[in-house]
Amino acid sequence: MNKVRSHSAVPDHTLTRPRIALTTFFALDGFVFAGWVVRIPAIKHQTNASAGALGMALLGVSAGAVITMTLTGRLCRRYGSHPVTVVCAVLLSLSVALPPLTHSVWTLGAVLLVFGAAYGGINVAFNSAAVDLVAGLRRPVMPTFHAAFSLGGMTGAGLGAIVAGHVSPAQHLLGLTVIGLAVTAVAGRTLLRVQPPGPVQAARPAEGSGAVDGPGPAEGAGPVGRERAGGSAVRRAGGRTRGVVLVLGLVALCTAYGEGAMADWGALHFEQDLGASPGAAAVGYSCFALAMTVGRLSGTALLERLGRTRTVVAGGATAAAGMLLGALAPSVWAALLGFAVTGLGLANLFPVAVERAGALAGPSGVATASTLGYGGMLLGPPAIGFMADCFSLPTALTSVAALAAVAATIGFVTRRALHD
Repeated sequence: MNKVRSHSAVPDHTLTRPRIALTTFFALDGFVFAGWVVRIPAIKHQTNASAGALGMALLGVSAGAVITMTLTGRLCRRYGSHPVTVVCAVLLSLSVALPPLTHSVWTLGAVLLVFGAAYGGINVAFNSAAVDLVAGLRRPVMPTFHAAFSLGGMTGAGLGAIVAGHVSPAQHLLGLTVIGLAVTAVAGRTLLRVQPPGPVQAARPAEGSGAVDGPGPAEGAGPVGRERAGGSAVRRAGGRTRGVVLVLGLVALCTAYGEGAMADWGALHFEQDLGASPGAAAVGYSCFALAMTVGRLSGTALLERLGRTRTVVAGGATAAAGMLLGALAPSVWAALLGFAVTGLGLANLFPVAVERAGALAGPSGVATASTLGYGGMLLGPPAIGFMADCFSLPTALTSVAALAAVAATIGFVTRRALHD
């Protein structure tokens, strides 16, 4: 089928404003996080931290995110994903201003724990809200939200690079706080005024309507609506659903592993193994990030044409081929091409995994898939470093290709779960 759309009781125009608001929150998340990342070197100098001590402090972001993700799933079930998204956006905006106020590694780690908690919380909350919106629209628009995150990150990093030499970290990050609170006040107002699409709004497609590989019957209800209706599909499915959600989380892990590895080791690969200049090395990751953004912007059309299963299988296979070229190519230009192809391949795997996990298990499914995905992002950089010490960096980077192939295999093996 060329189109994954069916008859729905919700006109698209009624969901336009909440869709714009959610897209804004995705972009804000990427913008704020990237703004913090580009000031890490200055914060390191300010706290007189060694590389090892800084690494320990940065674990606060990861620890806070992982701890909060499961809790946020429960809060979304109880209070709704929209209010939780707004609260977490406020906390994220406020906490990003704290790192420049610290003067020791211990206090830096403590405030990063708070920042990471807000970051993990908003990721679960707005992904849960996006899952409900996808069900209401009956269109696979989840990749567009993640494209907004990528665009926000690129904008935040670019702005950070421009202002880094002119303003202090405290001024820069305080500016992010002001921007974040202003955006939250405007976009949050829209979210708080609307309820996620419920079971009556997002109706099951009529027989013979031709909805193939789209949201299944259980996806029509938002998590709050499902619970109010009593006896959710998640409870009826029991262990099978939990197993499928865990498998989808593994797809997210394989994808995020590649993202983390490319971000931390891509530039070094170009400089150390290919003899590229620092500027050319930076272009390597830029090619990857830009290709991933383009892939996500076109993700809805791709899903409507191919469906979830073929998108995951083709994406994983494409990423595996691209990373083999990027890791093993003897020239800079061939490696740049490989990095770009890898970005295109990985672009829609995480959005598909999170959307399907949320459709099957509500906010808990989103929390599980996101936690596993975030674990992959944490696992990637140290795993690549260990393998690089034992073998070589190009060899280590082929593990990204291996896990992309695993994601493609999972997509094929679980094609019924992705389709149903």
